[in-house]
Amino acid sequence: MPITPATATHSSSNGTADAILLELVDENGVTIGTAEKLSAHQPPGQLHRAFSVFLFDERGRLLIQQRALGKYHSPGVWSNTCCGHPYPGEAPFAAAARRTYEELGVSPSLLAEAGTVRYNHPDPASGLVEQEYNHLFVGLVQAELRPDPEEVAQTAFVSPAELAERHAADTFSAWFMTVLDAARPAVRELTGSSASW
Repeated sequence: MPITPATATHSSSNGTADAILLELVDENGVTIGTAEKLSAHQPPGQLHRAFSVFLFDERGRLLIQQRALGKYHSPGVWSNTCCGHPYPGEAPFAAAARRTYEELGVSPSLLAEAGTVRYNHPDPASGLVEQEYNHLFVGLVQAELRPDPEEVAQTAFVSPAELAERHAADTFSAWFMTVLDAARPAVRELTGSSASW
């Protein structure tokens, strides 16, 4: 796995780990400052920039992941292919490609912007809040997955019908349906009508 700001160990001059900062934004997505990652998710939450990636195989099936049990936020739940936060000043597109590689060991093909969505989703299990201005991306996965077990517990490729069955039976992230519904026009354009998204 490549060493990046998300996976490297950083130490400040006093020996403590450097905080991961997120970009705070206004309702129009304009950067207004930064906040430490965990504090931005404490109730009531601070509106910050995020991204969500939806990758599909050649059959038009969506790649979903079960978040690793060690994650501080929404551990063990199923969600979209990849999601996360750009570093301050990092383009959302670059962050989406970087994080997909870090989590799943693959670089997305034909990654394209799919709009933005703003939401406020409390997570009852953790008590944290997702106040996000989320940049959406769709693309293809054309290589063998090599998930990082510290990030991803399991993966699955699902059709719309299989996703509906799983959604009824399994626990999904609080934001999953919001970001999927917002990305659907771009998903349909990418996968075609036969995939039924």
